[in-house]
Amino acid sequence: MKKLLILGAGTAGTIMANKLDQHLLRDEWQITIVDQDETHIYQPGLLFIPFDIYTRNDVIKAKRDYIPQGVELIMSGIELIEPEKNRVKLSNNKILSYDYLIIATGTRTQPGETEGLMGDGWYKNIFDFYTLAGACNLQKFLKHWQGGRLVLNIVEMPIKCPVAPLEFLFLADWYFTEKGIRDKVDLTFVTPLPGAFTKPKAADILGDFLDQKNINLIAEFNTGSVDSAANKLVSFDGREVEYDLLVTIPTNMGDASIERSGLGDELNYVPTHKHTLRSKAHENIFVIGDATDLPSSKAGSVAHFQADVLTENILLAIEGLPLQEGFDGHANCFIESGFGKGLLIDFNYDVEPLPGKYPLPGIGPFSLLQETKANHWGKMMFRWMYWNLLLRGSELPIEAQMNMAGKMR
Repeated sequence: MKKLLILGAGTAGTIMANKLDQHLLRDEWQITIVDQDETHIYQPGLLFIPFDIYTRNDVIKAKRDYIPQGVELIMSGIELIEPEKNRVKLSNNKILSYDYLIIATGTRTQPGETEGLMGDGWYKNIFDFYTLAGACNLQKFLKHWQGGRLVLNIVEMPIKCPVAPLEFLFLADWYFTEKGIRDKVDLTFVTPLPGAFTKPKAADILGDFLDQKNINLIAEFNTGSVDSAANKLVSFDGREVEYDLLVTIPTNMGDASIERSGLGDELNYVPTHKHTLRSKAHENIFVIGDATDLPSSKAGSVAHFQADVLTENILLAIEGLPLQEGFDGHANCFIESGFGKGLLIDFNYDVEPLPGKYPLPGIGPFSLLQETKANHWGKMMFRWMYWNLLLRGSELPIEAQMNMAGKMR
């Protein structure tokens, strides 16, 4: 029996397990998926926990509930990938061989990479919200906070869900307005990027969005260290930003097993062909989701679009046929803007976010680069779609490749 091994049972790995189980004959193929965590976290929902919109229980479910019965699930960490031997050593000392390997090990925040970030202020007046623990601890803190300077800082790029930091600030503006203390809160966005919106069309349309919400911007700030005793961010060039409350998006890095295996770049992301999703180094290894080094967003929608392409290419590879260069970098993201409204962007490798209607030209119901209530409800409805359709590998009425219909240049 031939073996297909998937490393990682997060969004990307779970989708692939479901899709391939629908296509590969069980009497010919054994599909195995490996992960060390029993709990699946709906990561877009972490954004809402600090503001009492979601609770912990709204974003977690058992991973086993989303793995098909015919797929073997092994709960273990990954020690080493040995491509020359077509095998993987697990942390529980088990060795798994494979004919084809899919790396879906994702990315994780690494606050320890920044000097001082995990010092005396960690989870006292320094919080992250990209982890369940961070989001829940921040929720407890904000409930009783009476105001001051809230600094949201991106340490370095790339990060998971690049729009989430802006969403946090927009929701914070709403949250503190509802609490009646917005005039006592200074919101400041500190980013290594040259601006809040870096694509020309989006910057042109949304350029004054932060000013409208009275959010300060400090751009091109490359964080070198955190002085938690003095409540200061310090950049590599010596600039300082003071804070009363620091909300940080730490360095994001791929799984440590990628580094141990010598398969990744300096951030442990696997070099991947940008259109086929095949590893650049090994023909029987494919990579999906946040584990890739691709210049696409590290977001759940990207994993969904990649999964359609990767499923086809796995089946082609098994038949010994040429792969399809079908992934175009497609991503779309709802952006919560507060007060029951939201934005939507849709783009790929070559086409920046543009205004228009989505997914139906002229009809929508969603508007691109425009703040609407429909976009907010699209974001809120996505949680149901995620648990009930997306993770289960269901066919959705949105094509993997980006469509220019309804967009205005």
